Amino acid sequence: MKDIIISNVISDMGKFINNYQLENLRQVLEHYFYNVSITEIEDIKEEKIDYSNLFLSSKKLEGCSNRTVEYYKKTVDDMVLQIDKNIKLIDTNDIRQYLSNYQNNHNCSNVTIDNIRRILSSFFSWLENENYIIKSPIRRIHKIKTQVTIKETYSDENLEKLRDGCYCIRDLAMIDFLSSTGIRVGELVNLDIKDIDFVNQSCIVLGKGNKEREVYFDARSKLHLLKYLESRNDNNSALFVSLIKPFNRLNISGVEIRLRNLGKRLNIPKVHPHKFRRTLATKAIDKGMPIEQVQKLLGHTKIDSTMHYAMVKQSNVKVSHHKYIC
Repeated sequence: MKDIIISNVISDMGKFINNYQLENLRQVLEHYFYNVSITEIEDIKEEKIDYSNLFLSSKKLEGCSNRTVEYYKKTVDDMVLQIDKNIKLIDTNDIRQYLSNYQNNHNCSNVTIDNIRRILSSFFSWLENENYIIKSPIRRIHKIKTQVTIKETYSDENLEKLRDGCYCIRDLAMIDFLSSTGIRVGELVNLDIKDIDFVNQSCIVLGKGNKEREVYFDARSKLHLLKYLESRNDNNSALFVSLIKPFNRLNISGVEIRLRNLGKRLNIPKVHPHKFRRTLATKAIDKGMPIEQVQKLLGHTKIDSTMHYAMVKQSNVKVSHHKYIC
């Protein structure tokens, strides 16, 4: 009963005082229920613990990529720097003020602010679960409303323009491979030649969370990949390499810049690797592929993630309306 009363008091007072004060309150209550007279309560000195690094280490163990961990680090460190308070003393109003100031200073969208909120929520929830704080100050900061926009996909015409506009076989093979597999650009650049099964037109990629999955490519991709590999005279094991010596493995920024420049030259807006992935998901669902299979193909843990990539065509909605309702 004693523990229940203490927990209830702490829970109720959490609405009015910060984590540091809650810890002091818990100590007072525990002394009181043991019927020990209290003459003085010493402040709890902050231990020199690098909470940020401990949190990032846990994220690495969970399988987060280096890019994700770096983004988490930048977000958490900036929050700690700007609020400039002991982490245990940070309260809900501090976080609200920080998010508001960040949006004003950087003139960023609600989507960006909500991404920051999610990362900070993950950080403080981790602190709570690890018993470094009693209650996360972000509990009462809800998801920030964002405008739902239909993200663009490549039209069949623009895909053909991209293919026809390639000056080299490598770029053509890369575009075909991205289009038919729907893999992430990070997965693409990590592929080696030995990973490709040309007989079964498939390959194993290492996705987020260090999870392997099998993806598939079409006959056109196979032909252009073989032609590209035959044209190479280097000894690099990577599937895609730079066009000039020393023929290093192509990196993410290299792919992004190449595609962006190709799009500018052909007057096709917003050409980037991820758009091929979204296009494949949209086409697959549009043609009746079960959403669970699309989820498997894209390597998503949650089906909600898959649905964000799918864009239902309005023309199909009209046809379905006449078929099922009229």
